[in-house]
This record gives sequence, structure tokens and C-alpha cells, in this order.
Amino acid sequence: MAQHKMKRVGIAIDMTPLVDVAFLLLTFFMMTTSFKPPEAVEITLPESHATIKLPAKNIIMISLGKEGQLFIGADNTNGRTGIPGSEGEVQIKPGDLRSAMVQLRSSNPGLRTVIKADQNADFGMIEDVMSALQEAKITRFALVTALDRS
Repeated sequence: MAQHKMKRVGIAIDMTPLVDVAFLLLTFFMMTTSFKPPEAVEITLPESHATIKLPAKNIIMISLGKEGQLFIGADNTNGRTGIPGSEGEVQIKPGDLRSAMVQLRSSNPGLRTVIKADQNADFGMIEDVMSALQEAKITRFALVTALDRS
């Protein structure tokens, strides 16, 4: 007795829900992405061979430009926050650094201090920043450098 093969029936899958989900995910990630805030001053970092990574959050960033501009910003999450009434880094006078550091550290003692100075900045200004940190009882801080690729 000969067996007849049954004809295959074509299956049609509706792809509309898949496209909807893909666009929903794309929209979600576009809306929730937070970008790095713009730098307050352009800084050329000195080079070193250290490969220790800079923490992504919970830092106090002290930026020192080559013209002697001093900026401070606190990062509690992924966006710069923590400076009252400001968004991002704010320019301060060198004499106000100690009080600003005391205020930021008292609001969140877990913040780590990071100094980012231009390689052409006056060393006297960097020394003043370190002295202000010492007066604020902050003895641990990191200096940001660029990785020397040679």
C-alpha cells in the first residue's frame, strides 16, 4: 500500500508585534540615556603610566584650567548634581574651595575627591587646591591623567 505524503501547509507569521517591540525598546533606550555633561573648561591632561580607573559616580571633580580657572562639580548619580542651584560644574574662587568641599562632604561623606588639572596649569594653583583640601580634612584624592601609549 502506497503512502501519500501530505502537502505542507505554509505558515504565515505576523511580524507587526515584533516591529512594535523593537521600536518600543529603541524609544526606551533613547529616552533613558543620559549623556556626559559638557566640560566647563577644556583641559589637556598630563600623561602617566597609571591604569587605575576613575570611578563613574560619587565623585567631587575639581577642574583646574591652564589659565587658573577653578571649577567644582559633584556627581552623586550619573549626572552632575550636588551643587546648590547649578547643573554641571560651577566656577568658584580659590578662596571658596575649602567651604564648598566641607559643604559637599557633609551632605554626602561617601564622595571621593578627584583633581583634574591641565598639564600647563601653574603648579602654585595646584598646590593651593591641595592646601584647601588639607584644611577641609580631605587627605585622600586622585589626580586624573591621560594614559601614555608609548
